[in-house]
Amino acid sequence: MPMSPYYRHLREKIGTMPIFSPSVAAVIRNSKGEILFQRPIGSSEIWSLPAGAIEIGETPVMAVVREVYEETGLEVKPTRVLAVLGGDSFRFTYPDGNQVEYLVVVFQCAIVAGELRGQDGESAELGFFPYHKRPPLALPYPDAIFLTDVGPTWFQP
Repeated sequence: MPMSPYYRHLREKIGTMPIFSPSVAAVIRNSKGEILFQRPIGSSEIWSLPAGAIEIGETPVMAVVREVYEETGLEVKPTRVLAVLGGDSFRFTYPDGNQVEYLVVVFQCAIVAGELRGQDGESAELGFFPYHKRPPLALPYPDAIFLTDVGPTWFQP
């Protein structure tokens, strides 16, 4: 879903001025250890992790499962929190002028089922990349989240 009714209503009230957005992102690896990235529609060079806003009433775990499915078609199980990130470097301006500052909970996720194919019309391209050949990213995620190779810690929604 490109923009939830909540954020659409908020944008109608405040326009493009910056909003604070609690969000989630997923680090998902395939069997070769490559990391899944998505190139959003409208972006020719900048990629991202599967990610999005936490909606009213959702837990971060529920949000990451929903966002990953919407953007990739994959069903995942979050296994570990890799980082909680925010601040000046997580400010972003969308092509339509909307400004946001993210507070991002980054989860390591395991693929449970599904076929790699965007469901919500937000992903122009999806692909697994080795860490050292990852595409340029919209947000400055620290290298540590891509290099972490730890065992699972299961979360409940």
